[in-house]
Amino acid sequence: MMFNRANELLGANWTLHDLRHTAPFLMLDDPNMPPVYVQHILGHKHLSTLDIYNRPTRDDVISAGLAHHSRQEHKRNNPPPAPPAPAYNRDCLDVLFGRRPG
Repeated sequence: MMFNRANELLGANWTLHDLRHTAPFLMLDDPNMPPVYVQHILGHKHLSTLDIYNRPTRDDVISAGLAHHSRQEHKRNNPPPAPPAPAYNRDCLDVLFGRRPG
């Protein structure tokens, strides 16, 4: 089988079942892929069954946490510009202060 030859060349011992777990993990990690779609692709009856695939490695968790803190720091250091102050209508101010418009 070609999969066995690939394992031999790589010095690995992966199985097709490993691939079945890797694909849903990557799909669930994609924010544009709704979990319910992954559920249907895999043919699971219950959405909660996907929990078995959603097990990130320690390195994945650390990387995600560091990236989150980096984004938060960037937001703190680069706040969006304040919206422009509203302009006042001169005619309205004249009326408000009892002056004649114009």
